[in-house]
Amino acid sequence: MVEKEQVRPLAPATDRPSSDDDETALLARKIRRKRCIKCCGYIAAIMLIVAVVIVILIFTVFRVKDPIIKMNGVTVTRLELANNTAPKPGANMSLTADVSVKNPNVAAFKYSNTTTTLFYHGTVIGEARGPPGQAKPRRTMRMNITVDIITDRLLSSPNLQADVSSGLLNMSSYSRIPGRVKILKIIKKHVVVKMNCTFTVNISSQAIQEQKCKRKVSL
Repeated sequence: MVEKEQVRPLAPATDRPSSDDDETALLARKIRRKRCIKCCGYIAAIMLIVAVVIVILIFTVFRVKDPIIKMNGVTVTRLELANNTAPKPGANMSLTADVSVKNPNVAAFKYSNTTTTLFYHGTVIGEARGPPGQAKPRRTMRMNITVDIITDRLLSSPNLQADVSSGLLNMSSYSRIPGRVKILKIIKKHVVVKMNCTFTVNISSQAIQEQKCKRKVSL
């Protein structure tokens, strides 16, 4: 009896990638890589431009500039004279200074209590304190500071007789305004504005003559 040979089924043919498919996949990967490189390049360029713009703004628009303090004038608001020549002993005498603070920055200049000291030939004869406040961006704020003079110190000066004879009192003042400039809640700068003034008071007219001021800003 002859055994029949068993017929084995043929293995199914597997799909082998063709060379065209390999080239398509490689081309797709190259395109994605180029797009990624371009995207990274664009982002880097934008970040560089933003950084350059920020640096330019910091050194131009956002650069903290010195506030400018100016003495516009001084007025004798109260002066009691004896025989229309010299201040009376124990009499009241006061000067009112018209001061302006110019803020050239793009942010407000906030200042604390201001102090103004009045001198007569180097001797302190009066002092005044002003309230805190602020100068708006690129605006000028004006304030009046009244200084009450200690008449006894003025009368005890050895220079008073000569000044009374000439009809003129030579005085000087020192003003100090501490404050802060804050830009975009990032850039903070503490500023102290100081100003020295010399001026002459005409006793008869009670007016101010020959006023000269120098200012100094400390950062």
